[in-house]
Amino acid sequence: MMFWRHLGLVVVFFLCEGLAMDCDDFTDLGFHDSFIGTQLNVKLLLYTRANVDCGKEVFLHNLTDTPFLNLTLPITFVIHGYRPTGNPPVWIGEIVEKLLTVRDMNVLVVDWNRGAANINYLSAVKNTRKTAEKITDFIQKMQENGASLSSIHMIGVSLGAHISGFVGTRFGGKIGRITALDPAGPQFTGTPPEDRLDPTDAQFIDVLHTDMDALGFRAPLGHIDFYANGGADQPGCPKTIFSGKEYFVCDHQRSVFLFLCSLNKTCNITVYPCPSYNDFLDGKCLQCDAFKPAPCPVLGYYVYEWRDKLLSLQQTKAYFSTTADPPFCKTNYRVDIVTWNKPTRYGVIIIKMYSGGDVTEARIDHKAAKFEQYKTTRLLAQFDKNLQSVQKISLQFSTGNVVGPRYKLRLLRIQLRPLEHSDGPKLCRYDLILEENVDVSFKPIPCETSDF
Repeated sequence: MMFWRHLGLVVVFFLCEGLAMDCDDFTDLGFHDSFIGTQLNVKLLLYTRANVDCGKEVFLHNLTDTPFLNLTLPITFVIHGYRPTGNPPVWIGEIVEKLLTVRDMNVLVVDWNRGAANINYLSAVKNTRKTAEKITDFIQKMQENGASLSSIHMIGVSLGAHISGFVGTRFGGKIGRITALDPAGPQFTGTPPEDRLDPTDAQFIDVLHTDMDALGFRAPLGHIDFYANGGADQPGCPKTIFSGKEYFVCDHQRSVFLFLCSLNKTCNITVYPCPSYNDFLDGKCLQCDAFKPAPCPVLGYYVYEWRDKLLSLQQTKAYFSTTADPPFCKTNYRVDIVTWNKPTRYGVIIIKMYSGGDVTEARIDHKAAKFEQYKTTRLLAQFDKNLQSVQKISLQFSTGNVVGPRYKLRLLRIQLRPLEHSDGPKLCRYDLILEENVDVSFKPIPCETSDF
């Protein structure tokens, strides 16, 4: 009896080992392949909660026999972009894992590396339509076997964003959602809607722009378009070509890492609908009036919760700033200052907050603010840390004058209100004199109810 029991365990062990080894991998090419060019071949790799670390290739001719595939569950396609080096995207495993943590679903990674790995970018662009045709064939087969178009979410990166759009067009915009992560700009900017992603390609489209002045697309393409740090240069990315490959890809790829952080939900990045990034930095778009009584939308995966309102607004541009490192969240305060000085003053403000040994700083210096007697100047202060208990604040005022008199700025009132944490403390101080280029520290006091 013991013999057969041990034999059974051995058989199970080898079966499990065999299953663990029987995985289908993303196509791994090299620069040599990219240099000589490759023939397009589109593979779909399925991941579910039952095989998070072991992709299974899906074949059109025996779709219903695919292990782990459950067409009654939501379906998310992940589509990469141009791959000039031929290597697999470094983020594939992480996005699969996080999507399956969020929800029980089918994740289908679209591997078109044999059409995207080419030093000739135009060849990769040409292959986007052919890739969309292959995906369309799979979706049609899934429909025949009970899948719903509204349950499909396509996440497209760079060229993958436009592939998603081409697929959406073929289904008359009935696909549930397209998330476009820094859609490719070259060869798509200035083209008509049928030749790129556009808002009619799905029931709901959210777009994230991080490199619109180089590899990305500048104009809005969805129902909500997020512009991280204005949509161009991202903090922490190299500024000179001497940094090598990172100089070219860092801003563009940041869209993926911002989306990945949105899946964590450990740090929701609030976004602010606004006509421009400068208006946002000027503190002109901090109310989110169109969304009341709901809060401002958030970046990334969970923006779908604002879907109905965003669809009623048709197209919304939203702005936010980030830190250089994950999870990328800044803590934003609305700062209202009333001054006493009779002459109008122009200058920048530096605010530091202290809590025990922690300190965080906001430099409101993108342009000189205007301070007029008895008028409220509204500013946006963005801090890299969220201090739970602010014990001390310091202010510094500067006009930037190298020569000439040093000015003073008398504040009748300063109010600091946290934007993302409505239950956070509202901090005030009354009758304060700032001498130019000198830190003035004070302990904040509770604001009078009339102040807000």
